[in-house]
Amino acid sequence: MRTEKCEVYLTGSSARMLSKEIATQMRGRALSWEIFPFSFKEFLDYQKIKIEGALSTKKRLLVQKAFEEYWETGGFPEVAGLVRNLRINTHQEYFHTILFRDLVERHDVSHPKALTDLSHWLVDNTASLYSVNSLTGYLKSLGHKAPKSAVADYLGWFEDAYFLFTVRIFDASLARSNTNPKKIYCIDHALVTSVSSGILVNSGHLLENLVFTALRRVHPEIYYYKTKSGREVDFIVPLHGRAPMLVQVCESLAEPQTRKRETVALSEAMAELGLKTGTIVTRNEDERIAAGAGTIEVVPAWRYLHDLPESAK
Repeated sequence: MRTEKCEVYLTGSSARMLSKEIATQMRGRALSWEIFPFSFKEFLDYQKIKIEGALSTKKRLLVQKAFEEYWETGGFPEVAGLVRNLRINTHQEYFHTILFRDLVERHDVSHPKALTDLSHWLVDNTASLYSVNSLTGYLKSLGHKAPKSAVADYLGWFEDAYFLFTVRIFDASLARSNTNPKKIYCIDHALVTSVSSGILVNSGHLLENLVFTALRRVHPEIYYYKTKSGREVDFIVPLHGRAPMLVQVCESLAEPQTRKRETVALSEAMAELGLKTGTIVTRNEDERIAAGAGTIEVVPAWRYLHDLPESAK
């Protein structure tokens, strides 16, 4: 590159070299792009469904049907169109390959069973809060002698391998952000369905995971927000030069108690941050709710995913 007029492209899997390792080897002469499983828009492209302008009733039904398929299969290209059993087997193969190639082999893990048990617990508890202390205690209860430092390393490795992602609380103090419980999400909501025990994961958690991965494709910084009264909003996304984005995820607002809980938490956060708008992503509901000095937009997941910009700009 110093002596010729040329561009060099390196492609490959994180199983061989992480992006930060590539940057180190290339001595800063590198730009990295993150590649995720299909977004919903890319899934529509794969299905050869084009959306331009306003949606007719027929086109809307077509998009909604495609979303139901995306909900079942997830974003990994190889599983699109596979029958259920084969899809589950493929997801499970991905899971084991990530564990043993990207983690155990790469880091020469001396107690792979502890890593495997931890990964199963995290997948089972996707979209839930955790702390390193609680995870260390869990592994200890299973008979593993994994210190807190090892558990913290495991969590970092999961994120490096683009398998599991940690979301911290939104706080100006880095110390408080690090010491508060964190939330865990998986790279693909359908992978969770295929790998989890099915006991703890529910469709509300899967919807939250789906919205997280959609946001994470575009925004590297995502947090959860806790109001002064202790109510939680699922996502706050800082936007450079603009007001942050607040997103709550709820499968349905049909139950009055659920509706009150979700809207009050979001309106409190909007008031504390001085925001005029907030969003609640649901499976199928679509409405606008007045919230103090602002408005809460309730949107169905298929529309929210489709309308998300492809880049942070």
